[in-house]
Amino acid sequence: MSPEIKDTKTGEIPKEWEVLSLEEVTVDLIGGGTPSTSQPEYWDGDIPWMTSANLIDRIVIRGMRNITEKGLKNSATNVVPKGSLLISTRVGIGKVGIAEIDVAISQDLTGLVPDKDKADVEYLYWAILNKSSQLSGLSQGSTVKGLTREYVRNLKLPLPPLAEQKKIAEILSTLDQAIERVNEAIEKTQRLKKGLMQELLTKGIGHKEFKDTEIGKVPKEWEVVRLSNVFKLASGKSRPKEISDKQTDKMPIPVYGGNGVLGYTNKFMVDNETVVIGRVGEYCGSIHKTLKSSWITDNALYAAVIEKRQISLDFFTYYLVFINLNKFKKESGQPLMTQTIVYSISCPLPPLPEQQKIAEILSAVDERLELLRKRKERLERVKKGLMNDLLTGRKRVTLN
Repeated sequence: MSPEIKDTKTGEIPKEWEVLSLEEVTVDLIGGGTPSTSQPEYWDGDIPWMTSANLIDRIVIRGMRNITEKGLKNSATNVVPKGSLLISTRVGIGKVGIAEIDVAISQDLTGLVPDKDKADVEYLYWAILNKSSQLSGLSQGSTVKGLTREYVRNLKLPLPPLAEQKKIAEILSTLDQAIERVNEAIEKTQRLKKGLMQELLTKGIGHKEFKDTEIGKVPKEWEVVRLSNVFKLASGKSRPKEISDKQTDKMPIPVYGGNGVLGYTNKFMVDNETVVIGRVGEYCGSIHKTLKSSWITDNALYAAVIEKRQISLDFFTYYLVFINLNKFKKESGQPLMTQTIVYSISCPLPPLPEQQKIAEILSAVDERLELLRKRKERLERVKKGLMNDLLTGRKRVTLN
């Protein structure tokens, strides 16, 4: 062992770091409760109140509901002061956030008021978050799992000097903010796609005249046909025995099921791209377009074989997603999408060049979404790696 490293109950850490319990780095642990919902005078006041369900983002800026002073005084809830940590100790064990407002909490949460001379609240957030899986695994109780107050008090954390804590927290929080910005870009692009689908798949491109049809107004030049005139459905086969639910690069041919790619095989069935539709079960009505390579189908889906030559596969993939095919499913026992249901659905049929142009526009948005999702995945991998390195001292930060 390096002379600059020491062994502790939390593992090897730099020699100048300490291992302290949460009780040693906080000045108060605050429990919560819920005012009686049968008392209207306890609710809709000026005091933000929240449960573990609200604990989604790193920074807490609002409550789920508001309570009154009377509700606060006549229940077990307490107000956690701004600048404190909130940790879920009963439902959603291990979720953690930083309160940027004074907020009352339910019995699902515990508030931790940090000792600012010993611990930076942002660093504590990351250190506890790094133990979230451990906390979840150690929760107790058969009906509602929870962490005891004693366990929370005694939770041990590696603690660098305060200046190093702040630098570590700054690095991780900056990464987190970058991920949040990507999330916002993903949400914005998803809204754009939804709006474009609504516009393009019902009004087309540049049309001035429209006609009434059984599916609503569509451009005058468009036809309206049944899906039975667009494609025929073929049921899939049971997937090969060597396929597991986990994908592997060693077997290159994808096996498509109702929820997308189930795995890969070296057994060949089809050598063409098409649309696959979830036939039965949880993913009934789901829509996926196959890869441009050999593929086989699971028996939980249909493969849609295009019947007309003047059809853009991409256009009809988008249209099936747009109409939410799942809403047409038959509910008898487990959800079922029959061929009769699919064939009876009416759809627009623009001229092929317009189908292709609409599909190109939507595909460009999908490409943007895919790039954003991959960027988010990369950032999350970097964050996970840095959390493991910085919060254990395996990688040290440079202080200015």
